[in-house]
Amino acid sequence: MTLSPQKAPFRVAALYRFCRLERFEELRAPLAAFCCGRGIRGTLLLAREGINGTVAGREAPIAELIAYLEAIPEFRGLEVKYSAADEMPFNRMKVRLKREIVTMGVEGVDPLESVGAYVEATDWNALIADPDTVVIDTRNDYEVSLGTFRNAINPETASFREFPDWVQQNRGELEGKKIAMFCTGGIRCEKATAYVKSLGFEDVFHLKGGILKYLENVPQGESLWQGECFVFDERVSVGHGLVVGDNKLCRACGHPVTPEDRQSSKYREGVSCARCVEA
Repeated sequence: MTLSPQKAPFRVAALYRFCRLERFEELRAPLAAFCCGRGIRGTLLLAREGINGTVAGREAPIAELIAYLEAIPEFRGLEVKYSAADEMPFNRMKVRLKREIVTMGVEGVDPLESVGAYVEATDWNALIADPDTVVIDTRNDYEVSLGTFRNAINPETASFREFPDWVQQNRGELEGKKIAMFCTGGIRCEKATAYVKSLGFEDVFHLKGGILKYLENVPQGESLWQGECFVFDERVSVGHGLVVGDNKLCRACGHPVTPEDRQSSKYREGVSCARCVEA
């Protein structure tokens, strides 16, 4: 694994690993102590199905954390995407115990048993340009609002829990097609492919490393990505080359607001945006 070439003082690591982790509860305290003792902040989720989260810190402590996690047998082969930040993008460090590391709420969906085919970022364009491919953005609607792939379907979900219902309601449009799914860092679309495959679909694919890996590796001149990618920290969004975008968070509802949104009379910094005023 290599770090982003950007020289900003903070390294941001988005990571996950699906695995059998029966001892997840006992890992919480030592992992929290390890991170806090090195000035690392962010959120890590632990569950029986693995680990997921995003953390930030100076380059050396982040490298130490990844080595620490990789030394835990269940976490070998950890999926990690690196980016950079000029300022610490998190306020504190949290290690939480969960039922799922990405919450779908459907019993029996196991990416370790069956999952869609991984597609490298450099091969993604060819797949989604195929007219026989249905491209699905598995993220939530507020994330999609900042950017997505050309011609991708937005299921308009408020949470990942709604995604299975959307698939069931649209099964007819997916039959006989290649199904290509993507998300921010790869974890949601990986679980989404496991669910879709459990319904009997065969030609199911997902973007390895997610949008973050695509924006890092695919030149802007060759890109089919439009807009910016929402990230779950104070940077709010990143664009091609993982450069920090121009968006902010509404402190009332937590949703992103674009420069255009901030021109609205309904936007009051730290108070409200058009979305929550009208809710």
